Amino acid sequence: MSQKALTPREIVEKLDQHIIGQGDAKRAVAIALRNRWRRQNVGKELAEEIAPKNIIMIGPTGVGKTEIARRLAKLDNSPFLKIEASKFTEVGYVGRDVESMIRDLVEIAVNMVKSEEQENVRGKAAEIAEERILDILLPPRPVERKVSDLIGETPEEGTSEAEAPELQEDSTREKLRRLLKEGKLDSRFVDLEVAEVRNSPMIEIFTSSGVEDMGLNIKEMFGNIFPQKKKLRRVKVPEALEILAQEEAQKLVDMDKVIKTAVDRVEQSGIIFLDEIDKIVGSDGAHGPDVSREGVQRDLLPIVEGSNVNTRYGMVKTDHVLFIAAGAFSASKPSDLIPELQGRFPIRVEMDPLGKEEFIRILTEPHNALIKQYVEMLATEGVEVVIQEEAIAEIAEVAVVVNERTENIGARRLYTIMETLLDEVSFDAPDLEEKKVVIDAQYVQDKLSDIVEDEDLSRYIL
Repeated sequence: MSQKALTPREIVEKLDQHIIGQGDAKRAVAIALRNRWRRQNVGKELAEEIAPKNIIMIGPTGVGKTEIARRLAKLDNSPFLKIEASKFTEVGYVGRDVESMIRDLVEIAVNMVKSEEQENVRGKAAEIAEERILDILLPPRPVERKVSDLIGETPEEGTSEAEAPELQEDSTREKLRRLLKEGKLDSRFVDLEVAEVRNSPMIEIFTSSGVEDMGLNIKEMFGNIFPQKKKLRRVKVPEALEILAQEEAQKLVDMDKVIKTAVDRVEQSGIIFLDEIDKIVGSDGAHGPDVSREGVQRDLLPIVEGSNVNTRYGMVKTDHVLFIAAGAFSASKPSDLIPELQGRFPIRVEMDPLGKEEFIRILTEPHNALIKQYVEMLATEGVEVVIQEEAIAEIAEVAVVVNERTENIGARRLYTIMETLLDEVSFDAPDLEEKKVVIDAQYVQDKLSDIVEDEDLSRYIL
């Protein structure tokens, strides 16, 4: 089954490999992703009318909101952009042009598709790069023109004076090719002419909506005015092969096709994660920055509802982009958003708070679990770290206590605790004589108890 045809149950199972708990949120995003596939398989006329069911995730920091959205996009190979809604209010009412997030998403999609296309032509590019290296190592002989060529006479039968050097050259080239493939030329240096990276002149353009709306690409414009310079680099053969393969891959990629595919991917499967959406909810006061916040909501509305945004790659429709919003909503609630925007986020999911059991699972179960990361990193130094089960339980307990006493930052607290706990081992690892380190509950208590008991100290360290 292809990635785009994953069932909701399969999507949840894949998310479970990386994120602990939050079953309701996983179900919601799994249904949203499957609905996208369903829409693409109904009749074209009806498909245009089916709008995505955008989601608001409600919960404090560190409970997995961003990770769920990011992993979902990865599953579907969708262009994904995370942006803080509060960014748009930093400079008062204008803030950053809200349409810029669609332009950013298109740029991400273009880079994604370009990388995929380059991967597809990698084999062909490597072949051409190999021929170019052989040309450098053994430059082709200049073609000698004979009188018979000029007057159109055919050489007499049996004439083979010119053939001998050519056959010898072909034989030498094939020998070189064999040596190149066997890696026997890897230590040899070659002179390579490469394009010089030059920055465009700095230009400031004062417009309310930015340079994108002008339909200009300043860098490309100046690149055409000032011809690209080349410089000579002396590099080893493997590096030269890599440079030439990249150059050839760039030439082989059809950028018109890349742009068309990228725009289509944004329009049909783009995902935007709007973090801190609660920060653009106005309070009771009707003055000052609250006017700016409501203004941002009204600016967001047409993009979430579906509109055409001008980008350097042409107009992009946002009708079927999936928006996943998130916020703590500790001082406000989703119903404080303007009614029109509320209507565009019909699905509300409350995230579960994380306790000791969840922390233990986060430390051990996911594919990229924190314990596994530290064990593998220290193994590169030849140090075997064994963290016992009671030690993991103690770490989880410390995380819960510190989150309760200070700011609740959810699972992110585990990062600071693990760093503090393994600080000494990480520093001394290259010089340790005893290459096995066992961490038990007592070790955790000895390292962290003083900091946990001193609330002021834990605020700064944990």
